[in-house]
Amino acid sequence: MKKFIAMAALLLVGTIAGSLYAQESSSAQRRAERKAKRDAERARLKAEEQVENEISYEDAVAAIKDNQFVLEANQVQFRNGQTAFVNSNTNFVLVNKSNGTVQVAFNTVYPGPNGIGGVTVDGTVSDMQTTTDKKGNVNCNFSIQGIGISAQIFVTLYSGSNTATVSISPNFNNNTMTLNGNLVPLEQSSIFKGRSW
Repeated sequence: MKKFIAMAALLLVGTIAGSLYAQESSSAQRRAERKAKRDAERARLKAEEQVENEISYEDAVAAIKDNQFVLEANQVQFRNGQTAFVNSNTNFVLVNKSNGTVQVAFNTVYPGPNGIGGVTVDGTVSDMQTTTDKKGNVNCNFSIQGIGISAQIFVTLYSGSNTATVSISPNFNNNTMTLNGNLVPLEQSSIFKGRSW
């Protein structure tokens, strides 16, 4: 009888251990499957994002070549190195063939000359030069001359997306300002222009 009980206990312990091992391997397999699904989804999303960025880059390059683009800025960097995050539909540099506009507007209670918290200046675009470096970054330089502005504009469109930087260097002082944001074709832009001078 003791042998029977010992055998039954041994068989019971073996069954429980086998069941636990099967459960552990089953849960490990489920974790591995979930991880594989997550990794596949991340890879798919990354590939889709890369395709969208390439399309945005190609659209931005075509807009620069057509001289009809807008750099919608979401960050402004001042000469002293300070930065401010801004609204992209009210902070921009616009080029429409031979006409250009530079607008900055900050979230302040003071309406500013343009009525939306900053300055809007219009002028004539001239001396546009465009180059592409070995990495695919597009550099575009031009002048804007008008009643309220006389400046050199330096635009850099980074390869692989429509992310761009524009430096505005006034001709009569050293108050250079840099805007960071996205460069889009004029017809895709969602800017709001204030009063200009």
